[in-house]
Amino acid sequence: MNRESVEFRRELRLFDATMLVVGSMIGSGIFIVSADIARMVGAPGYLLLVWLLTGILTLIAAVSYGELAALFPQAGGQYVYLQRAYSPLVGFLYGWALFLVIQTGSIAAVAVAFAKFTAVLIPWFSEGNVLMQIGGLRINAGQVLAIVSIAVLTLLNLRGVRLGKLVQDTFTVTKTAALLGLIIVGLTIGLNADSIARNWAVFWDAQRLWEGLGEWQAEPLTGLALLSALGAAMVGSLFASDAWNNITFAAAEVVEPQRTIPRSMALGVLVVTTLYLMANFAYLAVLPLRGQPDGATVWERGLQFALQDRVGAAVAEAVFGPWGAALMAVLIMVSTFGCNNGLILSGARVYYAMARDGLFFQAAGRLNRYAVPGVALVLQAVWSSILCLSGRYSDLLDYIIFAVLLFYIATIGGIFLLRRKMPNAERPYRAPGYPILPLLYIIAAAAIALDLLLVKPRYTVAGLLIVATGVPVYFFWQWWQRRQHREG
Repeated sequence: MNRESVEFRRELRLFDATMLVVGSMIGSGIFIVSADIARMVGAPGYLLLVWLLTGILTLIAAVSYGELAALFPQAGGQYVYLQRAYSPLVGFLYGWALFLVIQTGSIAAVAVAFAKFTAVLIPWFSEGNVLMQIGGLRINAGQVLAIVSIAVLTLLNLRGVRLGKLVQDTFTVTKTAALLGLIIVGLTIGLNADSIARNWAVFWDAQRLWEGLGEWQAEPLTGLALLSALGAAMVGSLFASDAWNNITFAAAEVVEPQRTIPRSMALGVLVVTTLYLMANFAYLAVLPLRGQPDGATVWERGLQFALQDRVGAAVAEAVFGPWGAALMAVLIMVSTFGCNNGLILSGARVYYAMARDGLFFQAAGRLNRYAVPGVALVLQAVWSSILCLSGRYSDLLDYIIFAVLLFYIATIGGIFLLRRKMPNAERPYRAPGYPILPLLYIIAAAAIALDLLLVKPRYTVAGLLIVATGVPVYFFWQWWQRRQHREG
């Protein structure tokens, strides 16, 4: 068969697409980030409010994206939307940031999380087990396992989207059921009357904890300070709720994409938001939110000072005793492995679309004999593995969050632009609540971005600089393409 004649195969139906949304969203974040949120807002009511607002914003974005997905049902998703609404440069900057940090950094972070929780069961894989040192680079067993997990999932996805979706469906169903089981246990046999009483007593009593002079200090929050804290606290929950748009990257492999993609995003976000809220209710039913950093037990440390921020593990330990940590480790291993499969499957489709537009390595724009972008998958795996070894992925993700928000704002804004640019285009699905809901998202996301700009200027400026590195790269690709065309 001529490789150039190979086309994408439409294998992803509504269930598969929804599992890709759910599976890509649920990684390790829901089991960890509530600790940091608890320290930033200091009250159970505001902890739940942060997760609720995150869910509402994510749902508005998802149902709004549905219009763009139906308008451009092709591989590349958000890259294509930005390109069509604004310019090829804007689309490229998103794709560049996706390859450089957003997607590959997320893959690295999730893979390392998988290795960390594997080390709970098999200590040999701990980060302290250094296998070799090359100059200043120390390679530990955890990094090796993280890279092996990326390689295994990449190899599976190189064998076709049918195998990729089977892995995704299996792991997503398993981890969703396990998370639901943890929630039910927390709200029934794990229920702690003392924790509930303590949480109810300070339900709306907001305060921020910060560490100074070797001690934790509490600062009451009201007015603008409270709003600022809520916006900053949403960074963790937004990242834990991210990747819902990854199904749009694989639009060319979705059956009836104009109907399936909008429905899968809405259903997937609803499922995950419900699970996340229920999980936090379960956390508060088992443990007090406020705790002591030097507490001797999980109950004394509370959610705020769960060891290494592992709130899920603390709750499981409170309910099941010493076995709780092992049970939670297994759950997070399943969760992160399934999450990375979705990230790996979908991300490569963006680089494929960029290559087809002459803005990435030409080989990445070809499909292998299994009708998947094989070279794009391999390039993604190599760079993600390098980030695993560098140990800088978490810093890069912190830096890029501001830019990620800006890309989301720009994409939602693209709905308004495209309705003017393409008024007569067929729109089998329209953003519900237009123009109010999309505008509400833009305002809310812009407020969070502004909050980050004021609260964490170092991170936001660094993130913009990372994106800006794509400008000279874009013009280089343009020049290279013109040169190749002249020589050809």
